[in-house]
Amino acid sequence: MAGVDVRGSLTAVRGPLAVAAAAVAGCGVLLFVDPNRPGSLLPPCPLYALTGIQCPACGSTRMVHALLHGDLAAAWHFNAVMLVAGLPLLAWLWLRWARAARRGRPNPPVPRRVAVPVLVVAVGWALVRNLAVGT
Repeated sequence: MAGVDVRGSLTAVRGPLAVAAAAVAGCGVLLFVDPNRPGSLLPPCPLYALTGIQCPACGSTRMVHALLHGDLAAAWHFNAVMLVAGLPLLAWLWLRWARAARRGRPNPPVPRRVAVPVLVVAVGWALVRNLAVGT
């Protein structure tokens, strides 16, 4: 096709494509490596290993492993907030970045109306899971 610079288009989106490829590779590893097994190839969360405090993302690796094996209940158990809000948020951020890159624009900043609720939910989730309410 005349006037279509495929090479330039691919160069523009190489960052988002590299991140997508890394995510696919990570999922490929999680198909075969069980992060629930002691001594697994995958290390535990560094914050949890050092302090015993669960970060808002703790359990996300095990959650993705469960999703890849079709176990939605286990995925929910490992990190419900990341399952319901985190994965869609990450997908949305990646799509914004890819769209901007394709248009030759810089990655747009996250709007405050998104960043503030995300921060509030992350801090709230960290507090809830570390206070062990009801135990």
